[in-house]
Amino acid sequence: MIINTGGRTDIVQYYTPWLLKRFEEGYVLSRNPMFPNRVARYDLTPDKVDCVMFCSKNYAPILSDLHKITERFNTYFFYTITAYGEDVEPGVPSIEKSIDTLKRLSSIVGKQRVVWRYDPVLLTDRYTMDVHLDTFRNMAEQISPYVDRCIFSFVEYYDKVPFNMPEIIPFRRDEKQRMAEGLGRIASENDLPIQICVSDGDYSRYGISSSACVTLEALGRANGVRFRDLKHKGMRKRCHCMESRDIGWYSTCPNGCRYCYANSNPDKARENYLLHDSDSPLLIGHLNEGDEVYQAEQESFLSVRRDVRSLDDF
Repeated sequence: MIINTGGRTDIVQYYTPWLLKRFEEGYVLSRNPMFPNRVARYDLTPDKVDCVMFCSKNYAPILSDLHKITERFNTYFFYTITAYGEDVEPGVPSIEKSIDTLKRLSSIVGKQRVVWRYDPVLLTDRYTMDVHLDTFRNMAEQISPYVDRCIFSFVEYYDKVPFNMPEIIPFRRDEKQRMAEGLGRIASENDLPIQICVSDGDYSRYGISSSACVTLEALGRANGVRFRDLKHKGMRKRCHCMESRDIGWYSTCPNGCRYCYANSNPDKARENYLLHDSDSPLLIGHLNEGDEVYQAEQESFLSVRRDVRSLDDF
């Protein structure tokens, strides 16, 4: 199975001590979003976890300790760096600092394990198509030698997005084509493979592929292992990624990104953040009376497992 540490919140940026302790103790608890009293227990050991997947906007807090995970597990890293400033992403480091951290991450884990996410792409009076293309060109020139590929997406209009960011200007169909053409051209100029995430459109004419973000083929190639030929069920509508198990929790990321689908509102996220206990097996809070803890199934996707090493080996 694949463990996902960044789908519901930015664990790396805000909860690194907790994450490291979970791997040290060898297990984690995760509530079911639909039935919160149902709590899954996942073993965080090399014989149970095929790959640990990260997605963050700031890897600086974990870099010095990342070897504690990478030396024991297959890993894969998505690094989100966009064109936006503090008006849209209040808790995210500047582009310059983010690119510097990405380079450091790449030097530690290898570029084949690092994917740059430039998403979501959205329009406002400030963040126009020209601003996006100019910023993307500048970033691509610096980032392309350090990543395996780039993934972008057009903003999804979930219920909370128009409410939290009413200044968003909806894309017209022709504007999406123009944006895709520009991103594809800039990526090609920098020898940077590029693809789109969760889209109904076909942008292949611009050199943009529509493959899933997370495939067993990509994870295997990045880590030098072989996975079985399995169907990729997807994680949400129009998604074709390989399924994973997220150990985070919604409305817990203090980044405050105004387009975020995983936070109901920034105040709720800050309130939940205060309930975090780095010693708890749950990201937020503790087990309550009436909670049902069950051992989750952890089927392996690997054809052949790598040698299992314990913490005692280090």
